[in-house]
Amino acid sequence: MSVPHRDTALFTSAQARAIDRRATDELGIPGFELMSRAAAAAFAQLRRRWPEAGRLRIVCGAGNNGGDGYLVGRDALAAGLQVDLVALGEPGDGGDAAEARQAFLDAGGILTVADDDESLASPDVIVDAIYGTGLNRAPEGEARRAIEAINAADVPVFALDIPSGLSADTGACPGVAVRATATATFIVHKRGMHTHLAELAGEIVLHSLGLPESLLEPADATLLTPQGLPPRPRDSHKGSNGHVLAIGGDHGTGGAVRMAAEAAARTGAGLVSVATREQNVLAMNAARPELMAHAVDGPQTLQPMLDKATVVALGPGLGQAAWGHALWTTALDAGKPTVLDADGLNLLHAEPRVLPARIVLTPHPGEAGRLLGVSTAEVQADRYAAVRTLARRFEAVVVLKGNGSLIASPEGDVAVCPWGNPGMASGGMGDTLTGIIAGLLGQGCDPFAAACLGVSLHARAADVAARHGERGLLAGDLLEPLRRLVNGLEA
Repeated sequence: MSVPHRDTALFTSAQARAIDRRATDELGIPGFELMSRAAAAAFAQLRRRWPEAGRLRIVCGAGNNGGDGYLVGRDALAAGLQVDLVALGEPGDGGDAAEARQAFLDAGGILTVADDDESLASPDVIVDAIYGTGLNRAPEGEARRAIEAINAADVPVFALDIPSGLSADTGACPGVAVRATATATFIVHKRGMHTHLAELAGEIVLHSLGLPESLLEPADATLLTPQGLPPRPRDSHKGSNGHVLAIGGDHGTGGAVRMAAEAAARTGAGLVSVATREQNVLAMNAARPELMAHAVDGPQTLQPMLDKATVVALGPGLGQAAWGHALWTTALDAGKPTVLDADGLNLLHAEPRVLPARIVLTPHPGEAGRLLGVSTAEVQADRYAAVRTLARRFEAVVVLKGNGSLIASPEGDVAVCPWGNPGMASGGMGDTLTGIIAGLLGQGCDPFAAACLGVSLHARAADVAARHGERGLLAGDLLEPLRRLVNGLEA
């Protein structure tokens, strides 16, 4: 578990509720006071984001998230805005949400029931206050219909704490969920808003509500922050920066191993060799002569290359036939620090075995599902659980790729990547990541640090490359911004 820093610490919904309770029990802050602070912070964010908005529609559920919405409505009325407040049920007597509802009514607010939608004028902004972080089921009935209506409206949507229907723990949606333009989240970041369907939250702004960090417990996961490698010593030489051996490129897939090898070189590996099929060698040497490409027909010709290497990148374009299997077995038997990807993972699924002590696995959700014996959908339903299980089972650092990539250590630490874009959904991106992590291993990073920094550099380079558009983004487009970023330069 990670030491918390509010801007980067990610918590489960249970942890968030425990922190709320400590604010009351240890600091003596009443629940209604925290609710009032949340509403004030959210309304201030709304005004900054949409300063011209004059009419709000606020959709409130019956719980405390709805209470936040009622108090946002109260504050909006006090600021002279028009408020249409749609009430989905009534809060229980005596609770903070009931007090908030009464405060809205006392301020002159009028409630509209959900079935009266046709009488409401078109708002400038819709505020989602239906469900908070505790929801772990699909919205039903009038809540489901309200969420569908919010998503169908052609106006900005502002969610309080979390978009209704999005799991605060997993980032999955068991049913419909609000698609927010922006979200005001309170006290701590919730981990589910940073992976899988995290885009539903839009722009996330965290409001501490004046609570000290001393209230926080160890975080469940941590957001990555921008980093590069330190400057090299003046007497650095190629032998001191690692010798990466990329193994793969069966018939028709020579490009995959070349991309991995070139990414390792651009990340700063001192030497990069490629063990591949004979027909790939001429083209590879012509296109990128800095790579030392060799034809390898089996373990006997691979072994001398393994003896010289310090790190192995195993899997891009490897295939699962006899040639690839023989190289896979030989490379893993060498026990070198290894990045295992693509067909290297598929072979591991077919033939479980002991892995080198310093190894990073980089599965996408489908490969992760095969390794775990579950479906891709089950992996995506709880990515945090999946990546931790893989890391424990294989005693490896594991990168679970996807929106909000997760990096887990065997000890249970998890880091989350906040960068990346849909343009990365193209061939070769995973091969490039394999090479980046291998290059970092070769320069002395431990596996978890190499995986975290590698995922960070990969995603940030893709965001730079996507400034010219996401469609048509190629894995090779990442190499120039990657070189700048790994050196700590502006990209």
